[in-house]
Amino acid sequence: MNEVIKELNHFLEGNYMAIHAYDQYIYRIKDQKIKEVFQQIQQEHKKHAQIVAERIQNVGGKPVDDVGMKGKMVEMLEKMKGTDGISAILKDAIAGENRGIKVSKDLVRGDLDEESLALVKDILNADEGHVQQLQDLLK
Repeated sequence: MNEVIKELNHFLEGNYMAIHAYDQYIYRIKDQKIKEVFQQIQQEHKKHAQIVAERIQNVGGKPVDDVGMKGKMVEMLEKMKGTDGISAILKDAIAGENRGIKVSKDLVRGDLDEESLALVKDILNADEGHVQQLQDLLK
């Protein structure tokens, strides 16, 4: 069960990274309609983080409560990049969601129990929906 907890915590860190990234995007976006879409996506990431944290507790683990050291380094690089312009922000958000989906799929390939795997797959499906929402805004 330790591997399950470890992988779920890595997945949880990814959700925290998304939450923090959306804070940066929302701060930079001036268009109210787009800002609201970003806020809704961020709320879904927060909800997913809560669900994953509860799952970790239910299997006897202690959930992480931050992005971890690797995540902090990525966040610092993102802040330094200073993406401006709505098109650039949307493209960056899409790339971030896709990166998170890919890393999460690689992460959960082996050691999760059935219930945890089903939970992660549901969240990844929602994340793929986020990509579609963002791509629709880009058109």
